[in-house]
Amino acid sequence: MIGEFAALGAAISWTVSALLYRKALSETKPISANIIRLTLTSVVLLVFLVAVGMLGVLTSLPTNVAVLASVSGIIGLGFGDTLYMVSLKMIGVARAVPVTCTYPLFSLVWVALFAGQPVTWSVALGAVIILAGVWLLSLEEERGTLGSRRSVLVKGLTVALITALLWSVSIAMMDLAVEKTPNLSDAFAINTLRVLTIAVSLAVAAPFLDKSRSFLRMRRRTVATLVGGGIVALGLGWFLLAYSFIDTSAARAVPISSATPLFSTLAGTLLLHEKVNAKNVMGSIIIVAGIFIIFLV
Repeated sequence: MIGEFAALGAAISWTVSALLYRKALSETKPISANIIRLTLTSVVLLVFLVAVGMLGVLTSLPTNVAVLASVSGIIGLGFGDTLYMVSLKMIGVARAVPVTCTYPLFSLVWVALFAGQPVTWSVALGAVIILAGVWLLSLEEERGTLGSRRSVLVKGLTVALITALLWSVSIAMMDLAVEKTPNLSDAFAINTLRVLTIAVSLAVAAPFLDKSRSFLRMRRRTVATLVGGGIVALGLGWFLLAYSFIDTSAARAVPISSATPLFSTLAGTLLLHEKVNAKNVMGSIIIVAGIFIIFLV
């Protein structure tokens, strides 16, 4: 049961981080936010690793594990999380998070394509249910709003779906890395390495990605909010997910960690006062139900 609780803790952590990111994004651009978030969060994680005497674990990781962790970070945290922040800024927490949490569906697509596993009736049914949930999230309360607001909504949902696609690849790589070194200290070292790799990459590319250098002029409160979200999501959340992979199977851990839409829709509505209707709420619930059907039936 510890693995299941760890997966649930990851879902809660990602909800909290989404709220913090959304608040910070009201004052900065997604790419600038991700540069600051990953750079400073990697420093915090590395300092913690040194403080608890686990730096040797990081430096002694097998080459194939290090490569998997690094590529996972570039795909998931670099490209995926930047698009995630774009979707948060465009359509808000209550809509963006449920759509990005459809990544387990894409994970099963990769398994079917590259591992040759057959597509079962539960996978097909779950996919249809998830698509229905995404459609409900795309509906506006006012029937006649088909102008610029509708266009932004569609673009935001598309970006969120691409995020889910990238996350599914990243998580698959992280799962493989953790399987090859199945213990708690290695799981934390792997997570730190994936954050550190993309942080260094973004720091080097920052002058080209953010030509206005707005990440250097960010307010301290915004920086603190982004770092707080980074520590909660990349430190606590991903560590809990990695630990859940060790203690239980991915088939159980992934759907539990995907309960984030339920928490995010509630939090986005109550705490951020985002406008969602009953159909949007039902869409979030349906997406979670579809994920559970895929993995647990």
